[in-house]
Amino acid sequence: MNTPIEKKYSKWIIVLSIFIPVAVALLFVIKLKDLGIDAKPLPLLPPIYATINGLTAILLVIAVWAIKNGKIQLHQNLMKSAIGCSLLFLVMYIAYHMTTPSTKFGGEGAIKYAYFFILLTHILLSIAIIPLVLVTYVRALAQRFDKHKKIAKITFPLWLYVAVTGVVVYLMISPYYIY
Repeated sequence: MNTPIEKKYSKWIIVLSIFIPVAVALLFVIKLKDLGIDAKPLPLLPPIYATINGLTAILLVIAVWAIKNGKIQLHQNLMKSAIGCSLLFLVMYIAYHMTTPSTKFGGEGAIKYAYFFILLTHILLSIAIIPLVLVTYVRALAQRFDKHKKIAKITFPLWLYVAVTGVVVYLMISPYYIY
């Protein structure tokens, strides 16, 4: 049975879980200049949002440590910060891809296959993590900690993987950026 809080947010979880991936996918076919908007490229954003991904990973690990050590308020603050970092990342990622042409990976051989495997798993899990993070957070808000803990055991490693591979993808493609 869902609590009033869970019912209140369930529609938002569905909408955001669909809207965000669709909006991001559209970035690769629609640029601001295609809409008649003159926007300068933002080449400084990738290292910034890669750093934010790294910070998100650190926050997640410390948040798990905090809850395992009974530091509930610290855990809550760290998780809110991790969500905030993910939102900040998303805004910067969208701004970058709306203004800047995509960069092609230039590596060859095994490194190319490794890059595309990491990139593909990163993309797929970044889509899956949206509803997982939102449901996990709402269950905490609703104080349904048994269900929160159950889904958090799935959400944490996937979110951590997405955050870490975001940094790895950036490091692997950064030599090929044209500024």
